[in-house]
Amino acid sequence: MAPRLQLEKAAWRWAETVRPEEVSQEHIETAYRIWLEPCIRGVCRRNCKGNPNCLVGIGEHIWLGEIDENSFHNIDDPNCERRKKNSFVGLTNLGATCYVNTFLQVWFLNLELRQALYLCPSTCGDYVMGDGIPEGKDYEPQTICEHLQYLFALLQNSNRRYIDPSGFVKALGLDTGQQQDAQEFSKLFMSLLEDTLSKQKNPDVRNIVQQQFCGEYAYVTVCNQCGRESKLLSKFYELELNIQGHKQLTDCISEFLKEEKLEGDNRYFCENCQSKQNATRKIRLLSLPCTLNLQLMRFVFDRQTGHKKKLNTYIGFSEILDMEPYVEHKAEPSKSQTRKPKCGKGTHCSRNAYMLVYRLQTQEKPTTTVQVPAFLQELVDRDNSKFEEWCIEMAEMRKQSVDKGKAKHEEVKELYQRLPAGAEPYEFVSLEWLQKWLDESTPTKPIDNHACLCSHDKLHPDKISIMKRISEYAADIFYSRYGGGPRLTVKALCKECVVERCRVLRLKSQLNEDYKTVNNLLKATVKGNDGFWVGKSSLRSWRQLALEQLDEPDGDVDQSNGKMNGNTLNKDESKEERKEEEEELNFNEDILCPHGELCISENERRLVSKEAWSKLQQYFPKAPEFPSYRECCSQCKILEREGEENEALHKMIANEQKTSLPNLFQDKNRPCLSNWPEETDVLYIVSQFFVEEWRKFVRKPTRCSPVSSVGNSALLCPHGGLMFTFASMTKEDSKLIALLWPSEWHMIQKLFVVDHVIKITRTEVGEANPSETQYISEPKLCPECREGLLCQQQRDLREYTQATIYVHKVVDNKKVMKDSAPELNVSSSETEEDKEEAKPDGEKDPDFNQSNGGTKRQKITHQNYIAYQKQVIRRSMRHRKVRGEKALLVSANQTLKELKIQIMHAFSVAPFDQNLSIDGKILSDDCATLGTLGVIPESVILLKADEPIADYAAMDDVMQVCMPEEGFKGTGLLGH
Repeated sequence: MAPRLQLEKAAWRWAETVRPEEVSQEHIETAYRIWLEPCIRGVCRRNCKGNPNCLVGIGEHIWLGEIDENSFHNIDDPNCERRKKNSFVGLTNLGATCYVNTFLQVWFLNLELRQALYLCPSTCGDYVMGDGIPEGKDYEPQTICEHLQYLFALLQNSNRRYIDPSGFVKALGLDTGQQQDAQEFSKLFMSLLEDTLSKQKNPDVRNIVQQQFCGEYAYVTVCNQCGRESKLLSKFYELELNIQGHKQLTDCISEFLKEEKLEGDNRYFCENCQSKQNATRKIRLLSLPCTLNLQLMRFVFDRQTGHKKKLNTYIGFSEILDMEPYVEHKAEPSKSQTRKPKCGKGTHCSRNAYMLVYRLQTQEKPTTTVQVPAFLQELVDRDNSKFEEWCIEMAEMRKQSVDKGKAKHEEVKELYQRLPAGAEPYEFVSLEWLQKWLDESTPTKPIDNHACLCSHDKLHPDKISIMKRISEYAADIFYSRYGGGPRLTVKALCKECVVERCRVLRLKSQLNEDYKTVNNLLKATVKGNDGFWVGKSSLRSWRQLALEQLDEPDGDVDQSNGKMNGNTLNKDESKEERKEEEEELNFNEDILCPHGELCISENERRLVSKEAWSKLQQYFPKAPEFPSYRECCSQCKILEREGEENEALHKMIANEQKTSLPNLFQDKNRPCLSNWPEETDVLYIVSQFFVEEWRKFVRKPTRCSPVSSVGNSALLCPHGGLMFTFASMTKEDSKLIALLWPSEWHMIQKLFVVDHVIKITRTEVGEANPSETQYISEPKLCPECREGLLCQQQRDLREYTQATIYVHKVVDNKKVMKDSAPELNVSSSETEEDKEEAKPDGEKDPDFNQSNGGTKRQKITHQNYIAYQKQVIRRSMRHRKVRGEKALLVSANQTLKELKIQIMHAFSVAPFDQNLSIDGKILSDDCATLGTLGVIPESVILLKADEPIADYAAMDDVMQVCMPEEGFKGTGLLGH
């Protein structure tokens, strides 16, 4: 037993011998003094649980000793947000915009480009008229050039450590949560910028993109026969280098410039020779731009398979790239290819780099500074002023928090020493409030002791464990500074509660003795008619029921792990018996029948002696009393006899029906529409629901009611027409119907009430070809209602609010090589035998008579009728989850993007790496809902993850990805 319980019992032990009327003030104070000895300061290392005298470990340690001023606030030093001297300014990543930030920094460091952008005239007249920037009006760039101007000005002269590029990103219409191809972004933005600047009058501005990023090469073809050289000049803004099979950047450049032989069917038509000749073709670099962009083709498109590939090969590259050996100048012969750079200082190796940017080194003195235009500088100054104001505000808040913390520190140091009460007058204060007073992170609120009061508005004895006894001096200061209440002095100790506890403890002590006595009496055999009937459940729980009648929660039971005052509970009180005890029944009411008399089942009751009943009756004087000679309820006896007769009748009916329809019961030798039996031309139809209910009754006739009728109306529409086609009854609707032989149908008509006869007749028609077979149903199909049913089913499948779908991750451990077969990209959770080409819903079968009979049908709604049929006409859609699948809860109006986020949490695959498909159809529209995409309950979605693969010996291993990308469709980069 825990020490606190031992001491608590010791504190209350006197109550077992003291009568309630003898309780004195000394008894009251003893009752509240749960711990007999006060806690000695310095001995305790943690707070003594339940000890109102222990004031150690309640949160005071953070205030005692040396104090760090930083602990008084949670505000970072605003100077940490300040740009350091001679350092660059960063850009905030808005989610997945690292590719944007990377190029913004690259372009910013291009001083010629920055200078040209600063020279672009602004379209906002308010800022360039010389009157300055209007106060209170925020600057809003109107064009892409203005956005770049403002960003570059901030990157150049801002006092902030980093700035927010959200205005620029928003102007381009980019999704901050969507990762994009950085190379594609660079190409599209440079094209957009060049087109925008082409309208400028200043040639230094108009031509800056070409001057900085545009180079020139020629496709050169040389005839082997006559030596004639043919050139096709072309400009480039980046060189796209193949990295497959290469380890060094120079190898990639060499392959880009290597000669290609044109022979055989690929010979070149020489205009000089006027015939096809063998030739060589290569790319000749004529001039390089000031900024050379080298794109490493990690993402390539395989035209053979139609899939994107991601390469993960390591590429080495140097910080300084000598391109002179690769460039052919006028009147100068081509030099041999450069040697591979040695590994060492200035050389890097990466398997992730996809773009390298090199700047031209010239003998001329490089530009070191670019002057920010006046109106842009004024904008930067305004932003710097706002930043300085924010820094001052944060610093002031930090100072206030520190001052407040220091004052609290002095207060705690002063008051904590005066908290112990000792022999002086004392009061009780909530432990929770004291802990919050000592908590530096929360403001101190008024004292609230109401939760510790009893029904007499005094201190509850059981709440003393969550209170602390403090000196009256400390209490006066607390209430004067923080207010609250009520104040709980020694007079707040509740005598009424202590008296009640005395009564309860005395009763508990007596109850323990009586419990042992009753257990001994129950062992004796009852003779004659002196006994009394007691419910077995009541006997198991009578002590607990007696405790509950004391109108007080039995804390001892909860805190002693199933023990009462040290006594172990009886072994009979198992988990199942405790469950029965939870039922709200008074003692001995468990043997009452519904009519208030003694129940007829002797298994639920037990005969006890007169002495045992007398003891029990002392605790439950109002309990129902049934001497052993009392007769059981006469009404229940009559019902029991009637029940036995009904059971016998049900068994007889079940046996007769089982004998009459043996094959239907055992599901043997059943006819099939898809393989029509030769021995009959007529088959009858009943609902499968009827067959299943009938089989339940035949198997367990005493537990189920007999099936009296065949409800075929559920298979018909309100007009009396059949709801199924012949084709659907052979396939998807076959589970909803049961086919009967004519002999079985005649027996069904004898045994049950049949509301509608449904049959299918096979006939041979046609004079030229008498073997042509036609199947006619009676009643005939109702096309209108059939179509309505199918539409309603489709709506149900696409308008669900919560349903389960399964995502199956396709894992292919094989490495897919360069010339991989397309069939490796096809995966499915179904085998070929499981796949079936079902006809579209509502397709008419030419051999099935579907005439309307010339009768004009009444137009009615199908919703009410379909709701009635749902129990019977419902296709089975249960899916058995297999290995590699995970079940997700979704709704029809949920978007594909939201589903991808769910899949990300389930499979740890980022949304942009997910390639989803269903039934061979690729799911690519992130904004479309699952309902419109055809994702219905129990659907299986295939997931292929675009994941990097290990790079072992073969450097050209790739992973195939089957996912068409939207890219920058719909953004400002494409003119939208």
